[in-house]
Amino acid sequence: MSERKIYLVRHGQASLGAVDYDNLSERGEQQAVRLGEYFASHGIMFDAVYGGTLRRHAQTYKGIALAQAMPDMALRLGLNEYDSEAVIGAILTPEQIAVMKSPTSGEGYKQHFAMLRRGIASWMRGESQPVGMTTYAQFAAGVMTVLDEVRASTARSVLISSSGGPLSSAVAQVLGLSHEAGIELNMRMRNTAVSELLVTPKRCVLLTFNTLPHLDDNAGRAMQTYA
Repeated sequence: MSERKIYLVRHGQASLGAVDYDNLSERGEQQAVRLGEYFASHGIMFDAVYGGTLRRHAQTYKGIALAQAMPDMALRLGLNEYDSEAVIGAILTPEQIAVMKSPTSGEGYKQHFAMLRRGIASWMRGESQPVGMTTYAQFAAGVMTVLDEVRASTARSVLISSSGGPLSSAVAQVLGLSHEAGIELNMRMRNTAVSELLVTPKRCVLLTFNTLPHLDDNAGRAMQTYA
């Protein structure tokens, strides 16, 4: 009997610094198309697809689906990303936020992710509660609810199109790591990176993490991004 596998795919590059982040950049679209071509050329097909309700999740799925026929994406709120602005806003005053540099600049990029790291840690520990968001415990539980649903299904090859937050939380929980360790996984996860989980009757097991087989040539390496 062939093994059951879940392919966790982070969305393509989004529009960091734009009014609407939740929209793939041109490069992000190209990343998704290349991933779809890789899957098709290696005979990797899917009998179920899950994703969050965010636009970048759907756009990434559509880019992948250009290379092969795929099932419709089942939408699950548990695969939605946290609100990074709310996370940062929960630990900084409006005045502090107002003087932050644009994340599109080198210094601003570092500052943005340093504050995001602090904000996530504070949210995880229950020291802050970002506006409009659940507790971190509820966020993490929502991710595992989706994995449990997939594990309980008969699907043998499953694609999940989501974001760095939910996917890194899933990997951390599968490995039995602390939530704080999941922050490090989150910050390292690249756009359209693939992480593979093997599905057993009792649990999921990590096989690979944060791989970019579709961007592993000279042209592809120039396309690699983190945001």
